[in-house]
Parts: sequence; C-alpha cells; structure tokens
Amino acid sequence: GENGVNVRAIRVGTRRSQLARIQTDSVVMMLRELYPDIRFEIVAMSTTGDKILDTALSKIGEKSLFTKELESALERNEVDLVVHSLKDLPTSLPPGFTIGAVCKRENPLDAVVFHPKNCGKTLSLLPEKSVIGTSSLRRAAQLKKKFPHLEFRDIRGNLNTRLKKLDEKEDFSAIILAAAGLKRMGWENRIGQLLGPEDCLYAVGQGALAVEVRAKDQEILNMVSALHDADTVLCCIAERAFMKRLEGGCSVPVAVNTLLKDDQLYLTGAVYSLDGSDSLKETMQTSVSYSHQNEDGPNDDVQHVGITAKNIPGQAQEAAENLGVELASLLLSKGAKHILSVARQLNDA
Repeated sequence: GENGVNVRAIRVGTRRSQLARIQTDSVVMMLRELYPDIRFEIVAMSTTGDKILDTALSKIGEKSLFTKELESALERNEVDLVVHSLKDLPTSLPPGFTIGAVCKRENPLDAVVFHPKNCGKTLSLLPEKSVIGTSSLRRAAQLKKKFPHLEFRDIRGNLNTRLKKLDEKEDFSAIILAAAGLKRMGWENRIGQLLGPEDCLYAVGQGALAVEVRAKDQEILNMVSALHDADTVLCCIAERAFMKRLEGGCSVPVAVNTLLKDDQLYLTGAVYSLDGSDSLKETMQTSVSYSHQNEDGPNDDVQHVGITAKNIPGQAQEAAENLGVELASLLLSKGAKHILSVARQLNDA
C-alpha cells in the first residue's frame, strides 16, 4: 500500500454459480465505489444445494442449503461478508450472524421462459397437458389452480442448466424462473411472460440481494450498511416476519406481494395446498412514516427478522415486522396451519 501502510483486504464469500458471481460482483462494485481505498477480494465456494442436483429442493429438508458452507467460512473468519439472494436465507439466522445490508430490489415477479417452438405464446395459450418446469412448490401450487390444463414437473440446476434443459430437449413447453435472475444474467429477452400478482405471488425476499456479516463485527456492519435500500428493507422485513410467524420454508407454498406507496406499506400474503385447490389470501397495510428524530436511545444491535439496519428508523422497521406478524396471525386464525401441515406431510411423503 501507500507509504508502506498495508491496505486491508476485505474478503467477500459467494457461491460459485454464474448468477451468484454476477450478484456478488454487483455488490462489490458498489462497495468499491463507496470505499476506493479498500481492497475487496472475492472467494467462491460450492454449497450443498449446488452439489445435490438430483433431488427436489423441497425434499432435501435442509433450510440453509445454499448458505451453510458460506456461513461456516464467515464464522471461521475466512471471509468478512457473504452475498446471498435474500430468498435463500432462512428467517432465523444462526446465532452470531446478521443481514447487514439489503440492496435495492430487482423486479420480484416470476417470469415464464418458453421453449423456442412456443415463442410468442402465454401460459393460457399453451396446448392441453403442456409440461411446465419449476422447482418451486409455491409457483406450482398457484399456477395449477390458475391454469388447470397444464402439467407441472420438477426441474433443478442453476439457470444455465435449466435453460439448456428447456431449449435442447422436448421435455418442457416452458419453465418458470425469477425475473430478477434472468435480468441479472442479461437474459431479459428470454422472458416470454411476466406473472403479475393476479397470476402468481412471489417468494419472500425474491429479487433482493442480502449481505450477511458477523453480528459483532461493527466495522464491517457499518461499512455494508451504506448499501441498504430503505424501501426494500421495509418490504422484506414485513415478508420475512410473515413467513417466520407461519413457520414456512422451502417445503410449503407461502407467497407474498408488497407495495410501499406514500408511506403506506401494503402486504398481501397467501398459503396454498400443494395442488392449489385450498388457499388463504389476505392483504393488510400499515404506515411506515417515521423519522429518526423521535428514536429514543441507542438500539445498536436490534435485529428485525435477521436484518440489522441502523440507518432506517427503528419504528418503521417495527411497524413492518408487526404487519407481517399480524397478517400471518390472521391467516392462522382462518386455518392456515392446517393447509400448511397437510402440504408439509404430502411433500415429505
């Protein structure tokens, strides 16, 4: 470094997949702009979820499929921060970790990518018994109900693998993917249809990137907190609180849609049976208009469903978390627990 001073290197952990690398590069680029004097090194590793490709995600029954190895490296101080898709992070993080930044959310909707021979079609125009590939119980449950003429089959692998399977074989008429991933990979032109909330509510945290750090590492925490996008944080706190109260995970179909407009946060949440025949869906709203002025005292290590965001008014975060909890409680009072436990049992079977 300059004048013989060592420039400290910050090591950033990521999964090896192309999408994970693109996502991590985008976060590191923002950090380099904010902190030009610091050196950032990227450390890529494979996770359990990347290695087990012959089993449906929902069947592996492991919450931290794509995060465990990365968190171990964080715990051993081999990396200083880790970049994840927020939707891969469980609502309760292991002790000692926190989400130090949630970056501005990319489009959270699901997208349909069609086999080249179905170019220009939509799901409703596909022929009877067309096979749609998706590894998500949430997507399948909603779309089975909405498009009963279609069949849904599991498809695994990273984005490249799934698109290859779609294009090179005749097994699938279309596959459903997150629009955000396709956009980040530069494959936006493959999106044949965007599924709005009326067709398919999205996954908790979908489209947002999270930076996980050691909760006690004040220096790194302060550094990454500059990346927080306030609107995204509030939406995702509400979504994660909803999921947590329902005790949902990969193995049950839970879906959301959030909107933040004029200081009002609207949360729509739903639970589904595996075939989509049984469902509960409600919308609630709350005000999140708070300034930092009326905050009392230091609340250094307050986490809201695993997220530490000191630069966003605590009362707004609290309001968002309460919204998620109340919406989930409403669904539970209407029988959500039964729908979810049946879904869980069927999926385990």
